[in-house]
Amino acid sequence: MLGNMRQTPLNAEHRAAGARLVEFAGWEMPLHYGSQIEEHHAVRRDAGLFDTSHMLSIDVHGETAPAFLGRVLANDVAKLRTPGKALYSCLLAEDGGILDDLIVYFLGGTRYRLVVNAATARQDRDWLEPHRPAGAALRAREDLAMIAVQGPAARDKFLAALPEYGDAGAALAPFSGAEAGDALVARTGYTGEDGFELMLPADAAAGAWRRLLAAGVHPCGLGARDTLRLEAGMNLYGQDMDAGVTPLECGLAWTVDPASPRDFIGKRALNERPRRHELLGLVLEARAGVLRAHQAVSADGGEGVVTSGTFSPTMQASIALARLPAGTRPGARAGVAMRGKRLDARVVKPPFVRHGRILV
Repeated sequence: MLGNMRQTPLNAEHRAAGARLVEFAGWEMPLHYGSQIEEHHAVRRDAGLFDTSHMLSIDVHGETAPAFLGRVLANDVAKLRTPGKALYSCLLAEDGGILDDLIVYFLGGTRYRLVVNAATARQDRDWLEPHRPAGAALRAREDLAMIAVQGPAARDKFLAALPEYGDAGAALAPFSGAEAGDALVARTGYTGEDGFELMLPADAAAGAWRRLLAAGVHPCGLGARDTLRLEAGMNLYGQDMDAGVTPLECGLAWTVDPASPRDFIGKRALNERPRRHELLGLVLEARAGVLRAHQAVSADGGEGVVTSGTFSPTMQASIALARLPAGTRPGARAGVAMRGKRLDARVVKPPFVRHGRILV
C-alpha cells in the first residue's frame, strides 16, 4: 500500500495482474498493467475494463429531493422524466465557479443517484449537506464498487460475461441506467466509446472483474483513461475546470440555461460575470514535442494556457485542451511555448476522436 492511501475492493486484483500502482486523489490506483498504449488501443478497437470505485455514489431521495437538486445543480433535473435517464451537470459556487462535475441518474419517483469525482467527494458532501431541505435525504454509498467496460465490443462482452445484468443492460439507450437488484447498470462512460458503467456491492466486484477478464476484456489503468478522455474532448476536474472558471468558459454552456426561470446556485453570477475564456482543442503541427498542461499559448485574441495535453495514440499527434481568449474560434492558429521555442498549433473544436473515428 502506498502510504495511507485508500484501496478499492479490486486492489488485490490489480496486484495479482502486476499493475503499476500510483496515488490518485488519495487512492491507490493502477496506472497501467504493462503498456498504456496497448490499453488505449484495446478500448478504441475492442473492449477495456476500468476500476472506477474511487468515485463516490451519493443517493438522494425524499419528497423535496427534486427541488433540492433543482437548486444545487446547474443543469435541470426536471428534464429527467423517465426512470433511468441520466444528466450531466456541474455544482456551482455562488460566483459561478465549478465546484465539481457529476452525473445524476433518475431512479424513479423521488430517488436519484449522483456520481461525483474522487478528489472532490468529501467537499461535495460537505457542500450539499447545508443546502439540503427537510424531506430530502443523502446517503453516501461507500458500500458500492464501480467498474467501467468501454469499447466497440464492450456491450457484447459485458452481456456475455455478466448475464445477470442482461435484462437491465441490453435495452439501455445511451446515457441512461437501470437498476438490477442491488446494482445499477448505466450506458455511460468517459472514453468516447460505447459501454457500461456498473455500480455493484463491493463484495461482488472481484467476481465480476474476473468474469469480464475471462471474456477477453483488457484491464486498463488511469494512463489510458486519461488519453482516451482527452481524445474524446472530456474535461478533467482540477485541470480543465475548477472553481476559478464557469461552465461558459470550459465548453459546458450546454449544461446550463441562465435564462430559465429556475433559480439555481451560481445562476446570477453566470448572467453577470464576464466570459474571459473559451476551452478549445489544439493539434500540434510539428512532431517536435508533446503538449502538456500549463504551457503558455498565444492566440490572436491574447494569451492562453494548455489545461490538458498528451500524445494521442489514435491520431499519432500531440493534442490538448486549452483555455484561450474569448472569441477564439476553430480554424485559428496558435503558438505554444515549448523549451524556449514557439511551436505552431491548429485550433479545433473537440472531440478529437469519438467512437473510433478521428473528427478533426
